[in-house]
Amino acid sequence: MRLSPQKILDVENSFRRQSIMQTFEAELAEIAPGRVVIDAPIVAGARQQHGFGHAGLTFALGDSAAGYSALTMMVEGAEVLTAEMKINLLAPARGQRLRAVGEVVRAGRRLVIVRATVSAIEDGKTTEIALLQGTMIPV
Repeated sequence: MRLSPQKILDVENSFRRQSIMQTFEAELAEIAPGRVVIDAPIVAGARQQHGFGHAGLTFALGDSAAGYSALTMMVEGAEVLTAEMKINLLAPARGQRLRAVGEVVRAGRRLVIVRATVSAIEDGKTTEIALLQGTMIPV
């Protein structure tokens, strides 16, 4: 399955409207059916007291990657909202960058079950730091 040029544009335009993603200097790295990857540096304004990336940054990236993976499976012109999202933090967000990979687990007509993994990249080494699972709805 390939995404239509319009669906890719829908995802890109929606992503650009997220001011928090702009604040975090996040970028869409990949858009595919049921899969979206978002990369972001761990900017100075998104660190916690020990110097690691804040869990809020980790959650925001994972939630957005999962949400946009759901959007790729929805009808053109739809938007997406998170109905619920759970996160397991596995390790500190240590490094220069984070990468969030969102994937659709099951796409229904009204509910889309999603998951995301977030990894930290430090000096070329990748460490998985969080797992998210949630439910998205079209709006």
